[in-house]
Amino acid sequence: MSRTLNAIYDLKTIELPVAGMDCAECTRHVEHALAGVPGVASVQVLLASEKAIVQLDPAAVSLDQLRAAVAAAGYQAAPPPTATPALQPVHYTRKVWTVLALVFGAVLFVVVVGEWLGLSETITARIPFLVGAALVVISGWPIFANVIRAARKRQVISHTLMTIGVLAALAVGQWATAAVVVFFMRVGDYVEGFTAEGARKAVRTLTALAPQQARVVRNGVETEIPVTDVAPGEIVVVRPGEQIPVDGVVVDGRATVDQAAITGESLPVETGPGAHVFAATLIRLGSLRVQTTRTGVDTTFGRVIALVEAAEANRAEVQRFADKFSAYFLPVVLTLAALTLLIRRDPLAVTAVLVVACSCAIALATPIAVLAAIGRAAREGLLIKGGKYIETLARADVLLIDKTGTLTLGRPRIEEIMAFGGVATTEVLRLAAAAERYSEHPLAAAVRAHAAASGLTLVAPTHFEALPGQGVIAEVEGQRITVGSQRLVTTPAPPLNAEQMAGRSVIWVTRDNAVIGALLAADSLRPEAAAALAQVRALGIDTIEVLTGDNAATAARFAGQLGIPYRAGLLPEDKIAVVQAYQQQGKVVVMVGDGVNDAPALAQADVGVAMGAAGSDIALEAAHVTLMRDDWLLVPMLLQLARRTMGVVKMNLWFTAIYNLAGLSLAALGLLPPILAAAAQSIPDLLILGNSARLLGRARD
Repeated sequence: MSRTLNAIYDLKTIELPVAGMDCAECTRHVEHALAGVPGVASVQVLLASEKAIVQLDPAAVSLDQLRAAVAAAGYQAAPPPTATPALQPVHYTRKVWTVLALVFGAVLFVVVVGEWLGLSETITARIPFLVGAALVVISGWPIFANVIRAARKRQVISHTLMTIGVLAALAVGQWATAAVVVFFMRVGDYVEGFTAEGARKAVRTLTALAPQQARVVRNGVETEIPVTDVAPGEIVVVRPGEQIPVDGVVVDGRATVDQAAITGESLPVETGPGAHVFAATLIRLGSLRVQTTRTGVDTTFGRVIALVEAAEANRAEVQRFADKFSAYFLPVVLTLAALTLLIRRDPLAVTAVLVVACSCAIALATPIAVLAAIGRAAREGLLIKGGKYIETLARADVLLIDKTGTLTLGRPRIEEIMAFGGVATTEVLRLAAAAERYSEHPLAAAVRAHAAASGLTLVAPTHFEALPGQGVIAEVEGQRITVGSQRLVTTPAPPLNAEQMAGRSVIWVTRDNAVIGALLAADSLRPEAAAALAQVRALGIDTIEVLTGDNAATAARFAGQLGIPYRAGLLPEDKIAVVQAYQQQGKVVVMVGDGVNDAPALAQADVGVAMGAAGSDIALEAAHVTLMRDDWLLVPMLLQLARRTMGVVKMNLWFTAIYNLAGLSLAALGLLPPILAAAAQSIPDLLILGNSARLLGRARD
């Protein structure tokens, strides 16, 4: 009988902070180092979060062993938070090396210009070769050290080929060429680190918002404690200007709460007893007493951070191709260099071939662009679970939409009031709202809201009785009032035509058993939905359908307003069947739902998008993308960002391929001198990094 690894070992998952990672290659280097430690089951290294998520057998491996493995790879496993200042000298040292390389590089630009003007030999002849070689080694030592460590582990990294080019240049006495290579390697690392740092800000900004302290009521006394010590069920007191430290339910008080940290919505919301509130949201006015339901990483805010951190672990297929290409590129270049030596017998041409090869550019083409896109999306309230979903979204050609709570607001409102027997419509509304005063039914809330919007003053009923599935019976101002379905009507009701009934719920109102009116209620289309779907169509997605479990009349009413087809009366399994039918036709399906009853269809779709996922466990788990606020304009923004990202990736890959082909050809033919090859070899890296960094600046074209 086979057993899973979890059954054999009592596996534990830990997070290990790692300092010093500046590039996508760094994450792979750390991943290989940690994966080689006996007792480690799996490793994910996250560049944006600067940490490794390690699943291990605690009986077989210690934290010190993991830190030693990271150190052997050339990086630093950060100690516990109390010792964080010890990391500062490491970052200071890196800055010193970078400044040294940049200053040295300024001189080397003069050398390159000298080559173009035919003065290179005159300039370099004034500096002894040993001095020049020493400067090359000193400026490039951090890179060379990483290459040496990788070689000891039989690993090839992006700087391996460039280091071979440096050695080749030194071997033929071209120290200036070697220096130019080192300079551009350092500049490339610096720019890549800068781009990665821009993507990291999304995670750091989110993490910085997490509250650290909470004021809890224990034994009748308010006490401030670390938020990690708050237990579910405890009462937390939050005052004006303070962050709510936990997820919970308001038990007392009223307040205006800024929920931008969770939903991205700039307008605050009014909150009172019974309302759900989220950690990291801010009280602007008022105060609350909140009963804790979730704390720390289990809160909505904690799960949001975890999603953003882990997103880069799901690599796109195009990124996997780039990784494989980089691994095979080195032997191809070495073979071409050997053929150049055999055919041309020219060491300088061989050196130029080795120097101009740019394996780093292919490796950078996808991960930096994806990382930048995920960071930008997070700032817009779009949580994308990985690069592979960005790639899939860019190819989407079918959009399926749930109705209730997704396309519509999910709450009914009164659209029309009909009065009979000479009674005024305002009187029908006033009596109905008074009778519904204590009802918790959504339709009752719609009646009260409409009365309040109409400025009516309501009296309290002297008698109230709720009949499940029927409505309410109440005594208002000495009159027997019923509000509800036709089952409560004991006398003949006036007929309503099909046009009046289409897609609406009828709330009958009687007074002393006589029908005096009817309230017609319906859900409301989200106001931005039409504009958002027009933008989706403009992106070339013509197949758009509404899938709903509601009746055909209601579905037709809303789908007709948007001019899109619908399928009504569907069960969850029916929605899955629709998704599968499109997928069998070779279509890439995006499903947008509310993340609760649509969870199966969201999971089946190529990309499931959950709207308004704040506080919803199912939404955050089932969907591949979560929208943290109910805003349909985020959907075309998501599709635009995905297409833009993949456009950047493809541009990066094509440019790198063409550039490498041209550079290698010119070098092999002896038309590209080594020093110019050195200057040319890092141009793709810088252009790719700059091109990818554009994604950080905007989410739509």
